Order: sequence, then structure tokens, then C-alpha cells
Amino acid sequence: MTNDAKPPHMATAAEVAKLAGVSRSAVSRTFTPGSSVSKRTRHKVLEAAEQLNYHVNMLARGLSKQDSRPVCILGSNLSSPYQAGLLDQITQQLQQAQRAVMVINTADGEQSANEALKQTLNYRAAATIVLSGSPQASLIENCLDSGQQVILINRMGQFEGADHIGIDYTHTLADAYHMLLRADCSHIAMISSNAQSPSIVLREQKFLDAAQIAGHDCKLLRTGPTSYQTGAIAARQLLAGRKRPDGVFCVTDLIACGFIDVARHEFGLRIPEDICVIGFDDIGQASWVGYQLTTFAQPLSEMAAAIIHLLNDPNQEKTNKPILFKAPPVWRKTVRSGCN
Repeated sequence: MTNDAKPPHMATAAEVAKLAGVSRSAVSRTFTPGSSVSKRTRHKVLEAAEQLNYHVNMLARGLSKQDSRPVCILGSNLSSPYQAGLLDQITQQLQQAQRAVMVINTADGEQSANEALKQTLNYRAAATIVLSGSPQASLIENCLDSGQQVILINRMGQFEGADHIGIDYTHTLADAYHMLLRADCSHIAMISSNAQSPSIVLREQKFLDAAQIAGHDCKLLRTGPTSYQTGAIAARQLLAGRKRPDGVFCVTDLIACGFIDVARHEFGLRIPEDICVIGFDDIGQASWVGYQLTTFAQPLSEMAAAIIHLLNDPNQEKTNKPILFKAPPVWRKTVRSGCN
């Protein structure tokens, strides 16, 4: 093909109508579910469409129908295992619901994300889904001000007028603390992230609340972002001291993986015999043979299904009550067996 070759022609509905010998409206009705069209006309239109390689412009059609407009997903740190898993579930179920998706990565900063948001407004996106993490509050406010439906994941207590989906951290984190107590851990520490996203803050608070109710002290350490390296750095600080912990809760599995590797390979500790470790999220790596991490599983598929339900009923009466899910424990091999 030469450089001056013309791009392939995109067939139009008018061309399909001409070839099929029917009206333009007959073509439209043929490709509109539930519309009335005779069997003979449908056959002629579909045959002509196949010959011309015609495809319906769903984006243009969706501009006038709320349930056909694209859905925007707003998030940061999308390469992290948890975010990638959540994005995978949401996009799969949106695709099954025949909803177009636009993903905006906010990692490049507010200005870049704002420019991308303008595109979604130009396309009249029906809703914006904000993933857990730390997209800027101003971006969410822009979506709400534009009249979009906004669905927040694990960002409880923020933004009146938005729909909220999250985890019931109160009972879950109390369970995490008591897992370590039942494993006879007497010096418990928590490794967190300095990112301080809404979900991370809640995990910290609820775990510390459980320790306080039990009448125990709990050492809290934040050594970096929500990453593997943060867990590794925290392990070197905690395990080098005289009074090393015998039980550790990591606010994410990724942090727990970094902690486990350093504890084993740099300090020669056995897990769970010398130290118990619990994570949170149940990312894919948690089940790897090298970790076998005891953790709590966020029900990503059920959370994605709740998003689809909210999208299908955007005009429902707002109760301001979040949709909360349990995060059940997943028992593996990093907590002593005496507790289960």
C-alpha cells in the first residue's frame, strides 16, 4: 500500500438502505432491539449490511439515550494488582451490559486528567465510576457539577449526591486483629501506606480501634506508598529492633509480599512459626506458592455487579446509604494454624 492510499470507506445507513431497496428508517428499525420490522425487510437489510461491512454507530445513537452513552472510569495507579483486578471486573461486566467504556488515568496529575474529563463531557458520558485510590477531589466535583451520575468505590463519607460502594471495614478489621490474638501474637504491628487514600485510612482506624478495645498497643508504621517496596522497608525497620513483632497486619497484600520476602530472606524468619502476617485485598500474588498469604478478599465481581445495577437505575431515590460488602477471610499459610 502506498502512502497516499485512501482509508477504507465506512458504509452508511443510507447506502445500506439503497442496496436493500428499503427506507432509511427501515435500516434504523432493523438495528434497534424491539423495533417493529418485517422478517423480509430485516433479511434484506442484514444481507446488504453484510455486503457493505456496515456497523451501527452506537456512540452517535447513544447521545440521545441515557443507557447507551459511554461510562467513564476514573482512577490512579491502575497497574497495581488490586486496581487492575477491579478494573478487569468492572470493564468485563460493562461490556456484557453493552456499555461503552472510557478510562481516564489520573496518574499524570490534575491538569491532564481534567483535559481527559472534558472529552467525556463532550461525549456526554452517562456516569463516572471513581476507583478506590486517590483521584483528586476536584475531578469528582467536576463530574457531579456536570450532572453526571457518580459512583465511588471505597471512598466513604465523601461527596454528597454520589453513589457509594465499599467494604464494611469495622467487622473485617476487628476479625483481622483477633486472628493474630488467637495465634498467640503478643506484639502486633501494622504496616500502612503514606498515600492515605480513604480506604487506607479506614483500614488503619478500624484495626487500631480493635487493638484499643482489646486493651493492647499496636505499632503503626508508614514507610512509603502502597507498594511492595514499602513492605520491604518496613520489615527492615521492624525486624532489626530488639522487640520485634510476632504478628503483622499489612493494609494491602502487596505491602505484605514485600514484608514476607525480607523477613524470610534477610532475617531468616519462618512464617508463620516466628511471625504471622495478614494482608488485605486477595490479589493474585497472595495465592502464589511463595507467599500463601492469609488475607481478606474484596468481592470484586459482586462490587462490579452493584455498579451495573446503579447504572441501570440512575433515577432511583437517593438514600445516601452506601452499598457495603463483607470481605471474607481467606485462610492460607501465614498465620499459625492454632487460630482456625
